[in-house]
Amino acid sequence: MARDPLVLAQVKAILEQISMIAPGKSVELRVPPFAAIQCVNGPKHTRGTPPNVVEMNADTLFDLIDGSLTWQQGVHDGAIQASGERADLSSVFQAAAGTIRMTE
Repeated sequence: MARDPLVLAQVKAILEQISMIAPGKSVELRVPPFAAIQCVNGPKHTRGTPPNVVEMNADTLFDLIDGSLTWQQGVHDGAIQASGERADLSSVFQAAAGTIRMTE
C-alpha cells in the first residue's frame, strides 16, 4: 500500500505537535501506515507491546484536529482503539485542535 506523501506530511506534522503538547513516553500513538510516536508523561515503555496504545487511521486523526469528531465519538464508533490506563487522549486532542491548523 503506497503512502500518500501529502497525508504522510500532515500526519507527521500533527504528531510532532502532539508530542510537544504531551511530551513523554508512556503512550504509543499509532496512525498506520504513516507514523507512530510515544507521548504523555508517565512510566517509560521500553520493549514489547506497550501497555498504553492508541491507534487510528489518518482520516480519524484529521477529524479530531479539525473538530468534526470528538474523542468520545471516535472511541464509541470504533474509529479510535485505545487501551491502557493512560490511553484517554481526549484532553491532548482538545488542546491540539486549538493549536494545529489543517492545510488543504
